[in-house]
Amino acid sequence: MTNKKVLIVDDEPNILILMEQALEKLEENYHVKLLTATNGEEALEIIRQEKPDLIFLDVMMPKMSGLEVCKIVKTELTTYNTYIIMLTAKGQELDKQTGIAVGADLYMTKPFSPKEVLFKSMEILQIRD
Repeated sequence: MTNKKVLIVDDEPNILILMEQALEKLEENYHVKLLTATNGEEALEIIRQEKPDLIFLDVMMPKMSGLEVCKIVKTELTTYNTYIIMLTAKGQELDKQTGIAVGADLYMTKPFSPKEVLFKSMEILQIRD
């Protein structure tokens, strides 16, 4: 039993659905609360209210990029010990370095394996199967 929270932020409806499907086992078996946002501003609002333990954050989004959101969370909202995984279609080394520079804990490129997303989430949230 856990009361952990995971926020998925992506402006692509298909990615949100895929991520929710990948993580539904956490919701059903471990009572992890899944939250979603479709842009950076909405994400920040949810982060401030819900204080998620783990955030999957798309890099390129309307209103505010994932990089900007990550930087704000890591520099201004430092009281939340939130683990941030950047999701992006851009897999170039420079993009990864930029993500790490603003405080991302991990970088995953699209397309990703739903199993990998689930296992990584369980590892980060310290959930044992």
